[in-house]
Amino acid sequence: MINRVLIRIRVLQILFSCYQSDTRDLKKAENDLMFSLQKSYDLYHYFLLLPIVITESYEIRVESRRAKLLPSDEDRHPNVRLLQNKFVAQLKANVYLQKYLEDRPFSWEEHETFVRNLLDTILKSKAYNSYLLKDSVTYDDDRELWRDIFKNIICETEELYDILEDESLFWNDDIDIVSSFALKTIKRFSPEAGSEQELLPMFKDVSDREFAIKLLRESMLNVKAYRDIIDQYTKNWESERIAFMDMLIMQIAIAELIAFPSIPISVTLNEYINIAKSYSTAKSAGFVNGILDAVVNDLKEQNKIIKK
Repeated sequence: MINRVLIRIRVLQILFSCYQSDTRDLKKAENDLMFSLQKSYDLYHYFLLLPIVITESYEIRVESRRAKLLPSDEDRHPNVRLLQNKFVAQLKANVYLQKYLEDRPFSWEEHETFVRNLLDTILKSKAYNSYLLKDSVTYDDDRELWRDIFKNIICETEELYDILEDESLFWNDDIDIVSSFALKTIKRFSPEAGSEQELLPMFKDVSDREFAIKLLRESMLNVKAYRDIIDQYTKNWESERIAFMDMLIMQIAIAELIAFPSIPISVTLNEYINIAKSYSTAKSAGFVNGILDAVVNDLKEQNKIIKK
């Protein structure tokens, strides 16, 4: 689930933190990196828990209305199709989600108001009302309702960003990437899998975990060599005019260019140019692109990189 786009961002953040705190403890940096990636995997499960929590909130509301002293006919006979949603029932019974929450317990209990507000938005939504108008619903209808809700309501709720930022410093940067994997997981659910429907693993394979550790190590251990390379092409720039984040981005990019010959040069350059657009100044992407292009040509001539 944790892809290399997210890994590159995390390495940049950990490296930035090391310089800000003036520490060069590689072991601590590695531990911080793996902790931050674990938090991203937590967010994936946090998202998957939300349909269950919203459904439980609706169940409490239904029972509360039935228990009124003078319930209306609507209170006594509410529409319970949302409570009978087969996808949510399967998700709630999922053994992998249950096990993860046992090992790393967290909940939405502190955000009951947010959950109730989300429920109100869902009950008023076009997707939900179209769902109610169906004469009968299939498992696919149940699952697609929640995929629609997650994509078009939950992920578009501004308050979600504030809540996640309060929960973890790492999560705001993760929302777009991790929510896309939560959506992918919902789409993959099938009734045949029952409670053992597989969730996405933390890493697709061992190579991604190794990529994360090696990229961080290469970036930290060879900082002088990489800075010397960059300096060759920034002689006409006063050092204080070069954004510190740009230097870190180029430092990590050079580490990847040299240490990972299997990754195409174009992929590496595009990834770090995109990171510069998001994490540095308005002009950073063009600056980083120009310097790295020159660096690539130089490294090729020196046979330090032999890939295309």
